[in-house]
Amino acid sequence: MEHVDIIVIGAGVVGLSVAARLSRPGSTLFVIEKNDSFGQETSSRNSEVIHAGIYYPPGSLKARLCARGNEMLYEICSREGIPHKRTEKLIVATNAGEETELEKLFENGRKNGVPGLKLLSEDETKKMEPEIRARAALYSPSTGIVDTHELMKYFANDLKHKGSDIVYRSEVIGLNKATDGYEVTIKEERETFKIHAGIVINCAGLNSDTISALAGIDAHQNNYSLKYCKGQYFRISDRKKCRLISRLIYPVPREKSAGLGVHATLDLAGSVRLGPDARYIERDDVNYDVDLSDRGEFFASAREFMPFLLEETLVPDTAGIRPKLQGPGEDFRDFIIKEETELGLPGFVDLIGIESPGLTSAPAIAEYVENLIN
Repeated sequence: MEHVDIIVIGAGVVGLSVAARLSRPGSTLFVIEKNDSFGQETSSRNSEVIHAGIYYPPGSLKARLCARGNEMLYEICSREGIPHKRTEKLIVATNAGEETELEKLFENGRKNGVPGLKLLSEDETKKMEPEIRARAALYSPSTGIVDTHELMKYFANDLKHKGSDIVYRSEVIGLNKATDGYEVTIKEERETFKIHAGIVINCAGLNSDTISALAGIDAHQNNYSLKYCKGQYFRISDRKKCRLISRLIYPVPREKSAGLGVHATLDLAGSVRLGPDARYIERDDVNYDVDLSDRGEFFASAREFMPFLLEETLVPDTAGIRPKLQGPGEDFRDFIIKEETELGLPGFVDLIGIESPGLTSAPAIAEYVENLIN
């Protein structure tokens, strides 16, 4: 049986970042990915936003890793020439109740160490974004966007340059504790084989609770069970209307909502997408179709703060699935990033529920995992 030092399961942006961080000359690391390329699921189907860390409870992993990841991501992108833009962002209030929530978000963001946050009056908001309707806004200068594919490509090339590799079209179907590591059973197209790994890191995204269960962890008992939450996007087809905003525009999020509300995000080509919405789906009902009949709902949500929109200019774009730990109407759940010695599995690291701000946090998550295993 072949022996390797580390196996990382999953070649999304988090798995690639972790693998690149842990790759060392003289050690062996493989990334095992069931699809035929990297980032085929959640990592390639999101808003591509570099978040600032405003929303998450102070002290949580999401807050800490988002703030650290924001800083690291801009540094990596600038150094490596990865396309990105510090677009800035406004969270806008359209009524008095939302103004109160904005103040809470402002204080929360300050506690999380988010730099440069500022509460804006209606006039100040109008000066920044003349076409937006808002009574007030929260300004975030450190929010931006990134070309996620190019970022993942950089991590993939980096880990390969360090002597590691990615094995595509290979699915982990067994994980058994061995004396000094793990026996990992992997299924390729027409054969099954086993590898012995000293350390196994579970970055399997939508399937991370399933991988954890293969190692013998009871997902229900440990609150590791994932719920799938689909988010659709519509694109504004009228380029003139796209040019009416110059920053990301977000509504005030609803309490216990599954997402941040339908928002307007720029891309690096200058067009604008609206979304995502948030709808829980059954795990056996995964599809990435965008339902045109939902266009009216998107239009109604976005028109609250973008009065210049016309419904007929919204065209279906893409959809993604969030691997969420909290179900409908449930309270905040943090990332699970845990080395499982307490459960009798030393050297096995679980990353479960890595949804937003997982993209922003990816380099900081890699740093965190490195500290867990060293």
